[in-house]
Amino acid sequence: MSPQVEAALFIFGLVAIGYLAGLTGYLRAETGEALGEFAVGVALPLLLFRTMLSADFHGAAPWALWAAYFSAVAIAWTIGHLVTTRLFGRDARAGVVGGVSASFSNTVLLGIPLVLGVYGQAGFEVLALIVSVHLGAMMAATIVVFAVLEGGDKGFRPLDLVRTFVGKLAANPLIIGIVAGLAWRLTGWPLPSLAARFVDGLGNIAGPLALFSMGLGLRRYGISGNLRPGVTLAMLKLMMMPAIMLGMAMLFGLPPLVASVAVLTAALPAGVNCYLIAVQFGTGQALASNTITLATGLGVVTTSFWIMVLHAIYG
Repeated sequence: MSPQVEAALFIFGLVAIGYLAGLTGYLRAETGEALGEFAVGVALPLLLFRTMLSADFHGAAPWALWAAYFSAVAIAWTIGHLVTTRLFGRDARAGVVGGVSASFSNTVLLGIPLVLGVYGQAGFEVLALIVSVHLGAMMAATIVVFAVLEGGDKGFRPLDLVRTFVGKLAANPLIIGIVAGLAWRLTGWPLPSLAARFVDGLGNIAGPLALFSMGLGLRRYGISGNLRPGVTLAMLKLMMMPAIMLGMAMLFGLPPLVASVAVLTAALPAGVNCYLIAVQFGTGQALASNTITLATGLGVVTTSFWIMVLHAIYG
């Protein structure tokens, strides 16, 4: 077994341990929520802050990386939408949830620990480039699409959309961590030793904590209703999107490490944001829940497959 595949099995193993803790009743669902809030609100932002202080991104060209990655997102989203509406007969609003579920990777709770485990700090610095714009871009696209669909009597109000988007983005702790790290880096000041110890102490537990809380949180979503759309969208997310991303990486000529991290990120299961979007707009909750749960369960196999493919192509 290659070290990269072993790292993937370890990552998904931590998710499974968290899930079993909830399934057996050893820990309550509220515990998972609290751990997840701490991971996203404190530990992961500090990890991103620390990364921004010294990252050199290893020759990554941000615009080429972003163009390649979000081209894959747009194609996967469109196919997920069409599959949901044309194949399974759902309305356009549910189609948006289907599109998001087929394209919105779990870049934080699962992606950060996985990329660190497989490609180390060098790969994480590349992932940080994606994370820095991923949430904002996906939020903006979702808000705009739903606003167009729900325009009705109120009409399309761009200023309201901008205010909503900027407000949510400015309050996001991950974005705050990235911006704060870049701002401190621009000062040229070294981080005081005591502050560095706090950042290291909390940042170092971010990965395992995020994975365990994610597994425990899966008990809250579960599987219900018609499984066929969930299975289909899960496989689109796990197999189709990384295949598209691999083609885009070759088309845009991304360096090997950058391409590998981008494809692995595209191969991640859908994250909880898909379910939160469905709840917020009152449609497709079961569709998103089924896709998240099934994709996370299948992800251990498909992610290992993509790691082996990437190793064969890029070494």
